[in-house]
Amino acid sequence: MVQQILSSLAVYFVVWWITLFAVLPFGLRTQAEDKHVILGTVESAPTKFQAWRVVLTTTLVSALVYGTWYVASHYLGLTVDSLPQIVPNFDK
Repeated sequence: MVQQILSSLAVYFVVWWITLFAVLPFGLRTQAEDKHVILGTVESAPTKFQAWRVVLTTTLVSALVYGTWYVASHYLGLTVDSLPQIVPNFDK
């Protein structure tokens, strides 16, 4: 039971971390777009970074992705082997 909980937390952490990098550019305004570049920074630096918004959005999106994976694997019985083979089999 403890191993299942730790495994689930590990999978959720990986999903959360990958989702973080997907969510980071959402709603980002650069200093160049706002025409207010602070001396010593690059133009592509964010104007106002809202960490709380990024963390909240990441948590919600990753919970949705994790929940979908959990339902598909535990209730529908889908595994990696259930996915169609994309790479052709060259063993023939």
